[in-house]
Amino acid sequence: MIERTIEKLLFASRWILAPVYLGLSLALVALGIKFFMELFHLITEVVSMGEADLVLILLGLVDMVLVGSLIVMVMFSGYENFVSALDVDQGGEKLSWLGKLDANSLKLKVASSIVAISSIHLLRRFMEADEYIKSGNRDALFWFVVIHLTFVVSAVMMGVLDRITSSQHHGHKGEV
Repeated sequence: MIERTIEKLLFASRWILAPVYLGLSLALVALGIKFFMELFHLITEVVSMGEADLVLILLGLVDMVLVGSLIVMVMFSGYENFVSALDVDQGGEKLSWLGKLDANSLKLKVASSIVAISSIHLLRRFMEADEYIKSGNRDALFWFVVIHLTFVVSAVMMGVLDRITSSQHHGHKGEV
């Protein structure tokens, strides 16, 4: 009796995550506002803007789109994996990946997105390399590369570990 009550309570506690995922949608709204502010700034200043500045702003916009996509992916697949299945109308829109991302796949997608976002940040820093060199802060570029490579190695290791564990699970399916 006590065990069953505890198990039901634990199972029901997954709904605590629902407002958290809803909060991510509000974060997505904030990101959208910032995106359109930057886009407005770009459009109003494009004529007087240098090429390097244009590229930096565009990289910032791409960065925000990647972060927004990451938020959507975590929000939907996290909700589906940990809270409840999303009931989407049969005739309505359906994302092709919805319902196909388990927790491990989600972690790999998040890691890949972080590497992509880090790549954009690193590219932005390299475009500003002259400023770092002039200010005597040459080591900063080195550390940006080290941090980026840490993300890359982490994502690769997560993929390798996922492949190892999934192949081990597939090998055990036929065994009793």
